[in-house]
Amino acid sequence: MLYYLAAYLDRAFDFPGAGVFNYLSFRAALATITSLVISMIFGKKIIKFLKRKQIGETVRDLGLEGQKEKEGTPTMGGLIIILSIVIPTLLFARLENVYVIIMLITTIWLGLIGFLDDYIKVFKKDKHGLAGKFKVLGQITLGVFVGVMMCCHSDIVVKEHVSKDVYISTNVTQDKNMREDILENAYTESSKSLTTTIPFVKNNELNYGNMFGKQHSILAALFFIAIVIFIVVLISNSANLTDGIDGLATGTSAIVGGTLGIFAWISGNAIFANYLNIMLIPDVGEMSIFIAAFTGACIGFLWYNSYPAQVFMGDTGSLTIGGIIAVFAILIRKELLLPLLCGVFLIESLSVVLQVSYFKYTKKRTGVGKRLFLMSPLHHHYQKKNYHEAKIVTRFIIVEVILAVFTIITLKLR
Repeated sequence: MLYYLAAYLDRAFDFPGAGVFNYLSFRAALATITSLVISMIFGKKIIKFLKRKQIGETVRDLGLEGQKEKEGTPTMGGLIIILSIVIPTLLFARLENVYVIIMLITTIWLGLIGFLDDYIKVFKKDKHGLAGKFKVLGQITLGVFVGVMMCCHSDIVVKEHVSKDVYISTNVTQDKNMREDILENAYTESSKSLTTTIPFVKNNELNYGNMFGKQHSILAALFFIAIVIFIVVLISNSANLTDGIDGLATGTSAIVGGTLGIFAWISGNAIFANYLNIMLIPDVGEMSIFIAAFTGACIGFLWYNSYPAQVFMGDTGSLTIGGIIAVFAILIRKELLLPLLCGVFLIESLSVVLQVSYFKYTKKRTGVGKRLFLMSPLHHHYQKKNYHEAKIVTRFIIVEVILAVFTIITLKLR
């Protein structure tokens, strides 16, 4: 909203300083600061409100040290994260941008599903919350929506890279308009495409549509939508599983968000996209505003969620941040980087799958179920080994930083 106000003031009155809102970097910085203010200052008021209404966590007895002390800690703190994302985005982003619209719908939709789950747990005293099939159905619905939008919406297009020498030409050209013309010649015309990025490969673009041939475009679209659904469900639930100890999901999500922000900015910038020899995605740079707010919201929430936590995000937050990461990566055509970038999430999820599968397998073979880990998800395994909660979180965050660095390196390492 402030973007449009500044544009009007600049156009109508040549208002001093209003033109600075044209810069993505400036608006992204404002979005980060605003989300931090909302999550850290107003977040404290929300926590007090949750305490007053006795909206506290019911802790299952897993035999973990310090577990019973968490009983009664305010939950549903994901509302803080959602408000800290949505408000700065509404203030500083261009709201007609289709990518921003999709991300706002993603945030609100998954926030509602998570809120309903937490509401049933807290107010209906049902520890199971919303039935798993309904949560998955909500995630599938979102995946279908995102997939259909990418296949059908006229503004979701890509420009594929064709020239390798344009960046040098732009450096020796002083005229701005001429530089823009040169950069335009580095790419094909904007077109509908189900193209994505393959990491560590020289010609690193994969077109899902080419798998089935041009005569099977509907089949290709259905295949792409199925992939979108799988990614949304996987990452959203993996983030939910990771949210088991204080600050783990929030801290790792902030790092993932910052990394995705870098990819969004360069994917929408003709100069850097050409230099890095990657596809150019028109208008996707506007998502930098959203992801800046997301990163600021996670960092601000971490202030209260770090050990010992004063508030838990609940499914209201964990389902939402996982879905945001998944959809954002899909929109910027970097979903195949998620196994690397979201390695902590996926290892946590994989540890549960392996634990359950191995237990069932050994019970069927020997009559006695055995476990690969002392407990799953993986962070509980280390708790059982008497690692302090804060140390586990710190080390997982260090691992996530390393994974984020390797993810960024894939831009050149191929």
